[in-house]
Amino acid sequence: MENRFHAFTILINQIGRSIHQIKTKEMKQFGLKSSHVSCLYYLYKSNGILTSKHLCDICNEDKALISRSLVELEEKGLCILNEKTKRYRAPIVLTKEGLKIGKYIEERIDHLLELATLGLEESTKEAMYDALELICRNLEGINRKLGEKHD
Repeated sequence: MENRFHAFTILINQIGRSIHQIKTKEMKQFGLKSSHVSCLYYLYKSNGILTSKHLCDICNEDKALISRSLVELEEKGLCILNEKTKRYRAPIVLTKEGLKIGKYIEERIDHLLELATLGLEESTKEAMYDALELICRNLEGINRKLGEKHD
């Protein structure tokens, strides 16, 4: 049981920290932050059809963090928000430079995921990702029930 607790707490936290550190190191060359990675990645993958609200949902981040990130990306000339509608409903379009960095991020993510799962068979990777999704849903359900219990 101690090993399970260790995996659920220490190892998962360490994975999160390692991912954050990798994002920080990778973005330093562009003068960007780790929080910009998901925004640029999903904007690049969407071909400019996402809004701030969609980014919040996809990235599972709060509105304030996404808003700050988009302001910073806009100031750096990496994206443009259509100001004709409310800002959180405006489609976000990557500039030429934003597309270039988005492509770089996509390629690095693919490469780093390969390195991170080196030695795992494809069937093991699929089972791992399925298990992670199920664990995430189960933990979210537990959280909701605990919230209802304490309300």
